[in-house]
Amino acid sequence: MLQTDYKFGEVKTLAAQVEPDDSKVEFKNIMTNDNGGISLLAFKAGQELASHLAPTEVMICVLEGDVDFIMIDRPLHLHKGEFFLMGNGVPHSVKALTDAKVMLVKIKHD
Repeated sequence: MLQTDYKFGEVKTLAAQVEPDDSKVEFKNIMTNDNGGISLLAFKAGQELASHLAPTEVMICVLEGDVDFIMIDRPLHLHKGEFFLMGNGVPHSVKALTDAKVMLVKIKHD
């Protein structure tokens, strides 16, 4: 069952749906269901998420700013408009080099 706070047909500016918080990385679910979902993250410069495992296949797209991802000990520097794909169970961390917003598209499979 789809879970969302948005109405079908409403036009929104994607990056404006989440704002950074000085105390923590801010998360906002756009939509989720049993097969995955779309989430937004907002970072203040210097904020980071410690190493963790991807729970699904993920597309990571930088909407604003610059971020460093470490994926399986491989550094990836991403700028606004760039994206990459990451597999399920892959260890990764992220650090915002500037204020940044990131979109995650998560897809589960059997």
